[in-house]
Amino acid sequence: MLDDFFTRALVAGIGLALVVGPLGCFVVWRRMAYFGDTMAHSALLGVALSFLFEINLTAGVFVVAALASVALLFLQRHGTLSTDALLGILSHSTLALGLVMVAFMSWIRIDLMAFLFGDILTVSRLDIAMIYGGGALVLLVLAWLWRPLLAATVNQEIAEAEGMRPERARFIFMLLMAAMIAIAMKIVGIMLITSLLIIPAAAARRFASTPETMAVAASLAGAIAVIGGLNASLQFDTPSGPSIVVAALILFLLSLAPISLRKPAALKSGGKT
Repeated sequence: MLDDFFTRALVAGIGLALVVGPLGCFVVWRRMAYFGDTMAHSALLGVALSFLFEINLTAGVFVVAALASVALLFLQRHGTLSTDALLGILSHSTLALGLVMVAFMSWIRIDLMAFLFGDILTVSRLDIAMIYGGGALVLLVLAWLWRPLLAATVNQEIAEAEGMRPERARFIFMLLMAAMIAIAMKIVGIMLITSLLIIPAAAARRFASTPETMAVAASLAGAIAVIGGLNASLQFDTPSGPSIVVAALILFLLSLAPISLRKPAALKSGGKT
């Protein structure tokens, strides 16, 4: 079954969507979209260092993304700048450093477009094994972390008072984000990873009554976006990664439709009374 490149792409994309759905929910709840962008941009520096020191690409990206998280926490505690300013500095500086390093490594041919926008159609069986194996580990850790992380999202002071150690939960969540960015880079690319985290979760928020149902709905929305985006890419000969994100955007826009349809009725009812 996995001999066909399109089938491998579907299996890999669905596996990724199932994992990033719950992570994306916390990104939305905790308003960490800019943090996700920062970690994604730091991935290019990880790519450059991986080629320079001839280490595993996924491991190199994970280490650099994790170090970016540590740097953010350190600067937040000891710096005088606001969090968004620190994120802007880390995001653009790591991206620029990565691009400069790649430019200096003239002896290595690097396809920047593949890293920036992904190429899910080239995933191998080993990539699929990494997605499902690493994804299962990420979900297990997230399940263990769910209660303290959710409590800290609602109210950090109460979480601290109940001994849930919200700072530790936040740091571990950052490491989980780093791991998924390293895994997802080949599929949707550095520039589009955050979109796949945020858009399905935002679409699911309209229909979820509990955090758990939103996490499940986000995973399903991501899987539908992968299936729809890949088929559209095959049909219209468009880039696979951006096509997946566009499909997720369409789902988000459709999630707004019920509210838009209810507004005129509500206004009409209000006029009668």
